[in-house]
Amino acid sequence: MFKKLLIANRGEIAVRIARACRELGISPVAVYSEADRAALHVRLSDEAINVGPAPSTDSYLRIDKIIDAALRSQAEAIHPGYGFLSENAEFASAVEDAGLTLIGPPASAMKLMGSKTSARKAAQSALAPVVPGTTSPLASLDEAYRVADGIGYPLMLKASAGGGGKGMRLVHSREELQSAFDMARAEAESSFNDPSLYIEKYISRPRHIEVQLIGDHHGQMVYLGERECSLQRRHQKVVEECPSPVVDEELRRRMGEAAVSIARCAGYYNAGTIEFLVDAEKNFYFLEMNTRLQVEHPVTELVTGRDLVHEQIRVAAGEKLSFSQSDIVMRGAAIECRIYAEDPHNNFMPSPGRITRLANPTGPGVRLDSGIYEGWEVGVHYDPLLAKLCVWAETRPMAISRLVRALGEYTIEGIRTSLPFFRAIARDERFHRADFDTAFIDRHLSEIMDTEADQQDSRLADIAAIAAVLHVKSHATQTASSPQTTESRWKLYGRLAQRR
Repeated sequence: MFKKLLIANRGEIAVRIARACRELGISPVAVYSEADRAALHVRLSDEAINVGPAPSTDSYLRIDKIIDAALRSQAEAIHPGYGFLSENAEFASAVEDAGLTLIGPPASAMKLMGSKTSARKAAQSALAPVVPGTTSPLASLDEAYRVADGIGYPLMLKASAGGGGKGMRLVHSREELQSAFDMARAEAESSFNDPSLYIEKYISRPRHIEVQLIGDHHGQMVYLGERECSLQRRHQKVVEECPSPVVDEELRRRMGEAAVSIARCAGYYNAGTIEFLVDAEKNFYFLEMNTRLQVEHPVTELVTGRDLVHEQIRVAAGEKLSFSQSDIVMRGAAIECRIYAEDPHNNFMPSPGRITRLANPTGPGVRLDSGIYEGWEVGVHYDPLLAKLCVWAETRPMAISRLVRALGEYTIEGIRTSLPFFRAIARDERFHRADFDTAFIDRHLSEIMDTEADQQDSRLADIAAIAAVLHVKSHATQTASSPQTTESRWKLYGRLAQRR
């Protein structure tokens, strides 16, 4: 086992990894930018190394600085978390060349599955179902027209190196194709330094369901059930749950076995996720592979009882997986909300500033992965994710009730957050019925937020009523204790009770 591990990330995921290191007897080493000098992940690590100024391009994305920090601290391994360099094959190769161990897959598998078109080819080689479309980047607009005419509309243009909804356009007709093609190419070039696109047939109102995998260097690969990730805003996941409320045992087995087959074709090991689209008839299609730990991994941990970060580190150290496929038992239901520093009442605009008050939810079945503290200054340089609120219960309805309770306890003041949005989602009857798809939030956002505004008005009315009762009670108490009064205190308090 490693003695020292460098965490090439920040925020809640860096905190999560640092805590896992402590539990395994490993010394965690943090890296930080100038903006993160007082960050929580820095405080929780044994060592911390400055890797540059605030912009991530000058700090967290500098491969040379991350490698140098690991060598200077004498760390033996690097955990990239998610985001930043976590799916960068060049970084994975640099770690290997430096004689260090990456807590992740080999660079070859990362490169293969990092391209959406080569990943589709790998899925086809594994005989997994794939959405109809191209398996190579489009050479020109003319080729896009020919392919689109063959597949039919509507269809999706997607960036070959894409992710997070960047470089993606829905095209409803032939007349829309050229402008969508130009805009998607420009966005792909800007986001990934790669303008190449491919085409997929558009599946109407699909579910987005992903399968968690982990494999070791000894040939064992296991799937740990699935996660429901259909609640998205502009192609970004915001609520995830495990298991999916629409997946039965047979579909789970078929999707899991397909995911394992794809990973084996890619020569994959360590943790990864295969993402599928599932249509109304429960046909599933390969979408992409994430060659890293996912943001939503806690819900899988809560339901399976397996610590994925522990297992990642053990696998990277050369150990065998501590469990087999037959050991995976899914128990209960878990839900995760991604808490962002965004204003849901103002088109989710970022909300930087100082956190002046913080009250975290606690109690049975509540897990909070957080990278903030009271007094922390939320900046503008990085993703606005603050924390991940997760709940677990024996059943999905009980998990939803627990989520409502936990969201009610959660207070973050000084900045705007997405908490009101999640409170509205948690009360929505369609969410309770699991009656949603990947476009649900985009279709119903104004309606959802109007419901939250009505609830807020109701809460303000309740507060005003309580304040009025307290005022009357205070006045009655003062009157009852006055020596001039001849009226009984019992009568005064009785009238107060009737008013309430």
